[in-house]
This record gives sequence, C-alpha cells and structure tokens, in this order.
Amino acid sequence: MQNQVAPALASRWAMLAVLCASLLLVAMDATILNVALPSLIDSMEPSPMEQLWIVDLYGLVLGGLLITCGAISDRYGRKRLFLAGFLLFGLASIVAATATAPAQLIAGRALLGVGGAMVMPSTLSLIRNIFTDDKERTLAIGIWASVAGAGAAIGPLVGGHLVEAFGWSAAFWLNVPVVVVTVAAGLWLLPEYRAPQQGSGLDWTSAVVSVLGIVALAWGIKHVAKGNPAAIDLVILVAAFVLLGLFAYRQLRSPDPLLDVRLFTNRAFTAAALATLLAMLAIGAALFLISLWLQYIHGYTPSQAGVRTLPAAIATLFGSLATPWLMQRVGVRFLMGFALGALAIGFAVLAAVPDTTYPLVALILVCLGIGDGIAITTAAAVMVAAVPPERAGQAGAVEETNYELGIGLGVALLGSIHGRLFTSHMTGLPLQGDDLADARGSVGGAAHVAQQIGGPTGDQVLSIAQHAYDAALTTTSWISTAMVGTVAVLTVILVPRGFKATAAH
Repeated sequence: MQNQVAPALASRWAMLAVLCASLLLVAMDATILNVALPSLIDSMEPSPMEQLWIVDLYGLVLGGLLITCGAISDRYGRKRLFLAGFLLFGLASIVAATATAPAQLIAGRALLGVGGAMVMPSTLSLIRNIFTDDKERTLAIGIWASVAGAGAAIGPLVGGHLVEAFGWSAAFWLNVPVVVVTVAAGLWLLPEYRAPQQGSGLDWTSAVVSVLGIVALAWGIKHVAKGNPAAIDLVILVAAFVLLGLFAYRQLRSPDPLLDVRLFTNRAFTAAALATLLAMLAIGAALFLISLWLQYIHGYTPSQAGVRTLPAAIATLFGSLATPWLMQRVGVRFLMGFALGALAIGFAVLAAVPDTTYPLVALILVCLGIGDGIAITTAAAVMVAAVPPERAGQAGAVEETNYELGIGLGVALLGSIHGRLFTSHMTGLPLQGDDLADARGSVGGAAHVAQQIGGPTGDQVLSIAQHAYDAALTTTSWISTAMVGTVAVLTVILVPRGFKATAAH
C-alpha cells in the first residue's frame, strides 16, 4: 500500500544515498568499457561487430526493459524490484568478469542491462515518494542527476585505472562489493511503495510488444547507420515502428496502462524526454569516441585517457547541482535551450578545429558536461513533477529509457556512422587478406594489426588509421551538432513560457 507520510529529514537523505550508490554503478557501466576496449581487443580479439555489441548492448537492453520495469515497480513494489534488480546486477557482473570469450561477455552485458532496468525506475520513483516538498525534491533530483551524469563521465576514469592495475575484468569485479553493501543498506533503510491497483494486473502482451519495439528500433538504427543495410535490417526497422504504434494503441485503450502515452500531450514533458535522449546520445557518443581518440591517436594509457575525460565528470556534477538554483531564477525553458546549446557548441568546436589538441578537448568536454548535467536534471524534474505519485514509476521509466537508450544509441548510431566513415578513409594500406579487413574494420583492429606487423609498415598502417579516425570524427561531430541543435530549438518551442516544475497532485 502507498505510504503517504514522508520520512524524517535524516532518513530521507540516507535513503537518497542508497539510491545514488546503486545509480552510480548502473551509470558507470554504460561507459566504463570505453577505455577497457583496447585491452579487451588484445585479450579476446572480438570482431568489429562484437566490439560494438560489447559496448552498447547493455544500454539497449536496459532501455528496452525500462518501461516494463517501471510498471512492475508501480504495481508490485519499488523497493522489492530495486533490491532484486541490484542483486541480479551483481550476479551479471560475475558472469561478465569471468568471461573467456566474446559471447559470454556479451551475455553478461545483457544480464547487466536487465538488472539495471529493474533498478533505475525505482530510484527516481522512490525519490518522488520520499521527497514530497517541491524544492527539496528538486534538490534531490539534482543530486540524482549529478550522480547519473557524473557516473557515465567517470566510468572511463575508474575503468582506466582498474584495467591498468588488474586487467579489463576488474571493471566488473568492482560492482560486486558495492552491490552487497547497498542491498544490505536498502533492506534496512528503504520503505516500500506501491501504486493503488487500477486494473486487472500487468498487461504482459504490451510489455513484450514494448521490449521488442524498442530493441528492434535500436537494432534497425544501428544497422542502417552502418550503411548498405540488408533487407532484413530494413524490415526490422519498419517492424519497430509497427510494434511501437501497437503499444501506444493498447495503452490508450487500457484502464491501467504500462505507460500513459497521454503524458506526451504535455508539451513540457515531451520536451524533457527529447532533451534527455539527445543529451545522453551526445555525451555517450562523445565519451566513447574521445576515449578511443586519446588512446589510439595520442597513445595515452587507459588510466591516462580516463583522467583526461575527468573535465566532463566535473562539469556534469557542477551543472546538475547548479540546476535547482538556476531553475528558480531563469526557468525551465531557458535552461533546456541553454543546456542543449552547450552540447551543440562542444561538438561544433570539435568539428571545426582541424588540429585538435588536448587543452581544446578538455574545453569541449566541459561544454558537453555542463550541457548534459543541466539537461538531464531539468528534464528529470519536469517529468517527475508532471505525473501524480502513483505514476512516478512511469515518469522514471520514460526519463531513464531516454537516458540509457540515448547512451546506447549514441554509440550505436554515431559510433556506427563514425565506423563507416573511418573505413571509407582507410585507403592505401599496404596490407592484404585478413589483416586488411581487420585494419579497415576499426581503429582498434588497425592498431592491433600495426603492432603485430611492426616496423615501417606497421607505422604506416597506424598513421593512416590515425588520419582516418580524425577525419571521421570531424564529420561525425558536424552530424552531432546538427542533431543536438535541432532538438535545442524544438525544446524551446515546446516548453511554455514561464513553465515551472512543480508537482502534479
């Protein structure tokens, strides 16, 4: 039954600490492999397609399941689903850490996505129930968003140090002790919340349709972005739109929908969803591509590359924590436009400057981090405030679906576009057969081939790969600038002038 009494002040912040500890791991796992990928490639020698699945399957599975898990948490208990999901997250970490082949690692990443999907809607929906005061809740959401954004940004930093000290599997072993401590604290501290039952139970048909639709959409976009898609890829993309349309139709007719799609008639809610998706798409792709750029183009070690992505984490933390104060003074409309504008400027500078040096990259990372932190915090506050308490799980699911799907699509869409451009620039290679295919497949494959061959030929292969990577990064950054800039304009148009993120009752 729904608890209507807010916990005491000290208890509320202790509960937030538990929720944020779990969120930190879930967010870090979206990017922690960015700097571990070179070590993984050397250890397992995955194909270019396996490399992409290892990196982005986690976010895609998580994003596909969030709507269903949000509905389950509303009906059967947010604390219950949170704890069960985090336990699964710990077990999946062990599966991934002990992997000896790409298939097991991909399976572990998929299970991590399932566990993360069970955790994330519960964190934001519990915040909605625990913090009933508008100002206090906005601050709590700011802290939540700072942890989410900073977690994604510090993933490469933590991963870099762990990989150098203990190997790539340490990126997963890190999760296990944190899971044990957090689950124990959650059992003791967290209250249980359930929404009043309005229908006959969970609509499992709609749940399956939503999962298939989102995963099919991600698959279709991923393969179409790679260029020359097969007929089956186009069929899957069309099927995704059909399935998502069917899902929306079923929700409109349901007395107790998994997702009340009428929420999207609220212009501010729709703008917040778009802002979250594009902010995370941008930061996910940028951290992935810049991490590889630091290692393969400039020769930094994983830990050195991780340290050099730290400006994004610091800026995200600053942006998120400043947002509650800024929302009171300049409003939601201006903040969303400003945040997405900062992201667009970051990509435009990365694209426009031909000889990119690290100080400039640090400035770009600051722009991306500030934009990301402000965008996801403002969006979360808007989306949670727009729904009544019994629909808090749905608001959390939409926010976090866009959050995780954004990261996954950032790597899948922009990573695939970059990969295709990279391959097109890999000409004049003094290679044949499998070596030629591997070198043209990815910058990691080219570096591996160059290291194996050695000598002047190896140096030539690496030099061609570095120039190809830079050229592809420039074009991809222009595409990112156009995408984020367009959504920045749309959000300013959609959010009503003077809109306030105060709770719906």
